Amino acid sequence: MDQKRTSKKTKKKSLWLKVSIAVILILVLSVGGYAYSIYHNAKTTLNDKMHEPVKAIDTKKTKVKIKDAEVLNVLLLGVDERENDKGRSDAMMVLTLDPKNDKMQLVSIPRDTRTEIVGKGFEDKINHAYAFGGSDMAVATVENFLNIDLDYYVRMNMEGLEEVVNQLGSITVYNDIAWDDGKYEFGFGPTDMDGDKTMHFVRMRKQDPDGDFGRTKRQRQVIQGIVNKGASVSSVTKINGMIDVLGNNMATNMDFSDMKNMLSQYKNTRKNFTDYQMKGTGTKLDGIYYLIVADEEVEKVHGMITGVESGI
Repeated sequence: MDQKRTSKKTKKKSLWLKVSIAVILILVLSVGGYAYSIYHNAKTTLNDKMHEPVKAIDTKKTKVKIKDAEVLNVLLLGVDERENDKGRSDAMMVLTLDPKNDKMQLVSIPRDTRTEIVGKGFEDKINHAYAFGGSDMAVATVENFLNIDLDYYVRMNMEGLEEVVNQLGSITVYNDIAWDDGKYEFGFGPTDMDGDKTMHFVRMRKQDPDGDFGRTKRQRQVIQGIVNKGASVSSVTKINGMIDVLGNNMATNMDFSDMKNMLSQYKNTRKNFTDYQMKGTGTKLDGIYYLIVADEEVEKVHGMITGVESGI
């Protein structure tokens, strides 16, 4: 009798052990399978839907720079796309990533800045470069204006910004001025925003004493808020949703391998974030408003991006 009972207990333990192992294997395979689906979705979306190379950038050189963890310069284009019209770049910023010093710098170029449009041979507002020749002409024009090399560009449909924030749930920014636009009240200090509120935040100009300069500052704040929130997202469902949103609203000359390497080598650059707004003097030429940026200011920003002291 004792031997039979012992045999039964042993069988039960063995059965429960097998069941437990089976459940663990199923969970591992399920999570692993879902992780693979995210990986596959990201790779397919980036390489097939978002990848748009430009002639102005030699990505072979950039891949070497990423491998060696060198400083990278990325042009961020916020584009106001319209039906049957590619639109204009509503926001132009140069993002500099310095992995060796864990630094990130974001420089805004005012959209009304008057400069040479590369490929057209005349001067105009810098944001018109995208309207004339798409991302390629925008990249070439910014490189010429600041005398820098750009390694990547990222073009984002401004309407897609709302979807990005909603996928994250919300973002938090520090609001410098209190105002009310009739729909939302923006108090002074830390402000939590969903997608719709974020769009109201970045579009306001009339109530800002700094006008368009204040608007571009809020654009930089939103980008920082998205970077900070995005870095903390752990939900796999949010990651997949974010990939789909970006696939419908973003274009870049990065491929999937570039992005993987950047996430590995440059992930800590967000720890030390600084931003800067290029300055200039507003004037009208033939009845059209332009911002004239002095050579000294251009040299100053060139030095900030390249790390070369300008003496200013």
